[in-house]
Amino acid sequence: MRRALVLTSEAHRHWFRASLPQRRSGFADLPACGMTDWRLTADDVRGAATTYFATVAAVFAFII
Repeated sequence: MRRALVLTSEAHRHWFRASLPQRRSGFADLPACGMTDWRLTADDVRGAATTYFATVAAVFAFII
C-alpha cells in the first residue's frame, strides 16, 4: 500500500493539530526593511565576563 506524503484535503488532518490555534507569523511586527538596533552595552559585557570567569573558576576548582 502506497500513501502520499502530502494530504490532499484539510479534512484528513490529525485531530490534535486541528484543535491547535492557527499559526501566526512571528515576524509580522518587524519592519520590512531596515536594520534592527543592536547595541552592545556595558551590562552585556559584564554578564559575558562574569560567565567566563565563573566557568574558568569552576573548571579550575574541578581540576584541583
